[in-house]
Amino acid sequence: MAAGNEWINGYLEAILDAGAKLRPQGVQLPPLEPAPALAAEESSAAYNPTRYFVEEVVRSFDEQALHKTWTKVVAMRNSQERSNRLENLCWRIWNVSRQKKQVEWDYSREVARRKLEQELGSREAAEDLSELSEGEKDITTTKPDAAPALPSAEAHADDGEHQQPQPRTRLARINSEVRLVSDDEEEQTKKRNLYIVLISIHGLVRGENMELGRDSDTGGQVKYVVELARALAATAGVHRVDLLTRQISCPDVDWTYGEPVEMLERLSSADADADDDGEQSGGGAYIVRLPCGPRDQYIPKEELWPHIPEFVDRALSHVTEVARALGDQLQPPPPAAGDGAAAVAAAPIWPYVIHGHYADAAEVAANLASALNVPMVMTGHSLGRNKLEQLLKLGRMPGPEIQGTYKIARRIEAEETGLDTAEMVVTSTKQEIEEQWGLYDGFDLMVERKLRVRQRRGVSSLGRYMPRMAVIPPGMDFSFVETQDTADGDGADLQMLIAPDKAKKALPPIWSDVLRFFTNPHKPMILALSRPDPKKNVTTLLKAYGESRQLRELANLTLILGNRDDIEDMAGGGGAVLTAVLKLIDRYDLYGQVAYPKHHKQTDVPHIYRLAAKTKGVFINPALVEPFGLTIIEAAAYGLPVVATKNGGPVDILKALHNGLLVDPHSAEAITGALLSLLAEKSRWVECRRNGLRNIHRFSWPHHCRLYLSHVATYCDQPSPHQLLRVPLGLASSTSFGADESLSDSLRGLSLQISVDASSDLNAADSAAAIMDALRRRPASEKPASSARALGFAPGRRQSLLVVAVDCYGDDGKPDVEQLKKAIDAAVSAGDGAGGKQGYVLSTGMTIPEAAEALKACGADLASFDALICSSGAEICYPWKELAADEEYAGHVAFRWPGDHVKSAVPRLGSVEEIALAIDRPACSVHCHAYAATDASKVKKVDSIRQSLRMRGFRCNLVYTRACTRLNVIPLSASRPRALRYLSIQWGIDLSKVAVLVGETGDTDRERLLPGLHRTLILPGMVAHGSEELLRGDDGYTTADVVAMDSPNIVTLAEGQPASDLLKAI
Repeated sequence: MAAGNEWINGYLEAILDAGAKLRPQGVQLPPLEPAPALAAEESSAAYNPTRYFVEEVVRSFDEQALHKTWTKVVAMRNSQERSNRLENLCWRIWNVSRQKKQVEWDYSREVARRKLEQELGSREAAEDLSELSEGEKDITTTKPDAAPALPSAEAHADDGEHQQPQPRTRLARINSEVRLVSDDEEEQTKKRNLYIVLISIHGLVRGENMELGRDSDTGGQVKYVVELARALAATAGVHRVDLLTRQISCPDVDWTYGEPVEMLERLSSADADADDDGEQSGGGAYIVRLPCGPRDQYIPKEELWPHIPEFVDRALSHVTEVARALGDQLQPPPPAAGDGAAAVAAAPIWPYVIHGHYADAAEVAANLASALNVPMVMTGHSLGRNKLEQLLKLGRMPGPEIQGTYKIARRIEAEETGLDTAEMVVTSTKQEIEEQWGLYDGFDLMVERKLRVRQRRGVSSLGRYMPRMAVIPPGMDFSFVETQDTADGDGADLQMLIAPDKAKKALPPIWSDVLRFFTNPHKPMILALSRPDPKKNVTTLLKAYGESRQLRELANLTLILGNRDDIEDMAGGGGAVLTAVLKLIDRYDLYGQVAYPKHHKQTDVPHIYRLAAKTKGVFINPALVEPFGLTIIEAAAYGLPVVATKNGGPVDILKALHNGLLVDPHSAEAITGALLSLLAEKSRWVECRRNGLRNIHRFSWPHHCRLYLSHVATYCDQPSPHQLLRVPLGLASSTSFGADESLSDSLRGLSLQISVDASSDLNAADSAAAIMDALRRRPASEKPASSARALGFAPGRRQSLLVVAVDCYGDDGKPDVEQLKKAIDAAVSAGDGAGGKQGYVLSTGMTIPEAAEALKACGADLASFDALICSSGAEICYPWKELAADEEYAGHVAFRWPGDHVKSAVPRLGSVEEIALAIDRPACSVHCHAYAATDASKVKKVDSIRQSLRMRGFRCNLVYTRACTRLNVIPLSASRPRALRYLSIQWGIDLSKVAVLVGETGDTDRERLLPGLHRTLILPGMVAHGSEELLRGDDGYTTADVVAMDSPNIVTLAEGQPASDLLKAI
C-alpha cells in the first residue's frame, strides 16, 4: 500500500524506530484504532515521539524535519522486515486519517445546521422586536419606569474619564448604562449590609497555600474566586460573602479541604464599628464547604454532574439559615401586632446576588436563584461549546467519545441553563462575547441590543429575554509590588549582581539564573513568560529576534517557559516546543543572547518582572490568540511596556493601560518593528511605563468590586419586598402540642399569638404578614375528622412529607386509576401511626381539577393531602383549604414567563413537519400552556423545542406528560422538584425528611425528581406508559449525567416487598 511513496514510508519507519526504542523499556505503541483519547495524551508522563510522528503524517506538518528523519532511517533500516511492518502501520494511520475526516465532515454539517437555525431564530426575533406599534411609540417618552438615557452615560462606560469620540462598532452599546458608585455615595452604601453568595464547586479551594496547578481543576479559577470573595468582603456596603464549594474529606488531599467553614476576611473595622454592639454579626468572607457525592473521594469536575442536585439542596439550606440569621442580627424587627403581643421576627436578608463560576456552579446558582427569587450572575471562565469546537477540529476523537470523556453535552446544557436564569454574564473581554458566548442558543447579540433599546424606551419585550454581558476584567492584588521600583537608579542592583563582592543586600537568586546566560547582561531585556504551548507562538518571536541584527545588538531575550527536568520527559506538546526553541537558538547562533532557565518558582515571577524593568526592557505576549492576558497586567504593574497580540483580550487591556503596542502574531516583521520602537525610542518607553503605572488601578480588586457592584445594581432586577420568599423561623417541632397552643408554636422562636375563628376580630394595626400567616393556617384547626390527624399537627406543621410522583397513565393519556391507587395506598399505609406528623403531597403533570378527579376516582380523601403540585410544577394548591392555585406561589414562579407571546410559537417549533401540537385550552392556566400531541412520532423532543425557543429569546420549561399526549410549557422557575423545595422552605421541613415515590419511567421531568437530599423510592411495574422517549436526542447527555443511581438516597423496591415497610425504614 505504501510501496509507491518512499517519502511516507520513511515517516512510518521513523515511527517504528521510535517504538523499537521504547519497547525494551516496557512501553508499547499506542493504539491507533480507535483514536487515542485526548485526556490520556495530556496525562502522559513521558514525551512520546510515536504520537508526534503519527500526528505529523495525519496533519502534514513540519515536513522538512521529518524528511531529515526519513533520510537517517532509510540508511539504517533492516530491509528484510521492512515491507510487512510498513504496510500494516500505513493502513492503521490511513484509518486514523479517514476517521479524522469523517469527524470533520460531521462537525461541519452540525455547525451549518446550528448556524442556519440560529440565523432563523435571530431573524424572527429581530423582526418581531424591530417595529414599535403606535401604542408603544406613544409611551416611549411617558413610561414612568423607563430607564433615562443620561447624556454622560457613554462617559461612564470607561470609569468616567474623558474619551475621544469613537466610531460606532458592533459592541458600542455594551455597558453604556453603567455608573460607578461615587465616593460621595460611599457613606450611604456602607449601610446596605449586602449578602453575596459565590459558588465554585470543583477543584481544591482554600484561602492560604493554594495548590494551583496540582491538577486541571485547581487553577486560576480557584485563585480568582478566593481573591474576589476577599475583595468583595472588604468593599463598603458588603456585610458577608460566602464562597460555596465542595467539601472533600479524602486521604489523597490535605485535611483543610474537609473543614466545613474557613474564614477568609473579617468584617472591615469601619463596618464593625457601625454595629451597635460592636460585634461583627457574622460579617466577612467565608469558604463554606458542602458535601456532595462520595465524601471520601476527590473526583474530577466531569464526574460531579450527577451530584449537583445534592449540592443545590445543601446550599439552599445554608443560604436560608444565613439569611434568617443575618435578618435577626442586622434588621430591626417589625413593631408588635398589638398590646400584649410579641414582636414579629425580622425578615431574612436574602443574597443580593448569587454568582456561579464555571458551568457546574452556574447550574447551582440558577437553581438557587430560582428557588429564592434573587438575581443570578455567572462567569464562564472557559466554555463548553468552544472546547467542543476545538476537540472536533483536532479530529482525534469522535463526538460520542468526546461526550463520554468530557460530558460536554451536560456541560453545555448547564451553561445554557445559566444563560436562561442569569441577569448578567461577566466576561473578561468583548471578544469573549462575540466569539464564545455567541455560539450559544441562549445569547444573540443583535436580539440583546434590540431588547435593550426597547427596555430603555419602556416598551414591551414581547416575552423575550437575553442576559446582559458585562466586561469586567479580573482584579489583581498589587500589594506585593514594591513602590520604590522606579526607573531611577535601576542599574545599581544589576551592577551589584555583576560584581557580587560589592552587593550590600541579597538579591533574588532567579536573577543569577537568568543573567548567567548573557554575554552582556547590561542590555535591555525582552521578556516572554508563558507555558511551552504551540499556541503561545514563542517560535515566531525567536525567528523575529534571530533574523533582526538590530534587535540582537540592542537587547537580550529571556524565555520563561515553565519548569522542566528533561525535555524528553515532558508531557503534551511542551517537549516539542522546547525542542524547536533550542533548534532555533542554534540555527541563529543566539548563545549568550537568549536565556531559557529550567526552573523557577511562583514567587520568582515578580522578581523576573522587576529584573526586566530594571534593564529598561519590554514584555511581549506573542500568542496566536490570548483569551485575556493576565501577564500583560502583571508586567504593567512593574512598569514594563508591552508588545502583545492583537487577537483577544490584550486589545481591551492596552486600550485601558495605553502602555504598549499590538501586533499581528503571525508576522515576524511586525514583532520586530514593535520591539525596536519601544526599546530604541527612550521617550516612548518612558511614556508607556508611566501610562501603565498610572492606569493599573483599573485592574485592581477595589476597582473590580466597585465596577462589579455597579453592574449588578444596573443590570440585575432586585425583587420587591413582597416578592421575596417567606420562610418560617425554624424547622417544625418534633413534639406534639395541646389544643390550647398557638398554631405557630411549632416554629422556632415565633411567639405571635393570633386566634382565628368565626368570632375573631383582626386588629387593623396587626402586621400584614402576621395576618396572612394566620389566615394560611386557619384550616389547620378546622380539619375534618376523616383526616385522622393528631391534635397539634396540620398542613404546614408536619415533620416529614411523603410525595407521590408516580406518573400513572394509560396509552390514551388518561390516568391509570388502579396503579395510582396502589401508589397512594402505599404512601398512606407508610404514614399510619405517625400521629399526624407526616404529610402527603401529590406531584403530577395533571391540572388541579384533573388531579382532584383522579384522587376521587381512587377513593382518596382530598383533605388528607397537604398540597397538590399540578401542571408539572406550575401550580400548587392546598385541597384542605380550597381547590385553587396558590397566588403566592404563582407570583414566585412568574419570573421571566413569556405568557401569551410564546403560545403560538410552540406548535410551529415543536412539530416535525405538519402541525402536530394543538392548544389544549381546558388544561391551560395562567402559568401553563398545555398542548395536545396527536402523534409522538410527529413532535420534536424537549431539547429540540427548548433550543428553538432559546434562540428566539423565550425562556421556559417544557414537560411531556400523560404518556406523550400532552406538552406542558411552564415558567422557567416552575418545576415539580422546585415546587417541592418551595414547600420544604415554607413549611420548615428538612429535605432529608421527605420521601418521593416515582415509577420506573414517567414524564420527561422524572429524572429531575430522583436526586437530592430527599429519599427516592422507585416503584417498579406502576407505570406502563411514560414520556421519557421525548426528552433528548441521541447526541445528548444521558440520565447517568443527571442522577447518581447508586446514591444511598435512591432505593428501588424489590419484587414482592411491601412499599410501606420500605418507606417506614427510610
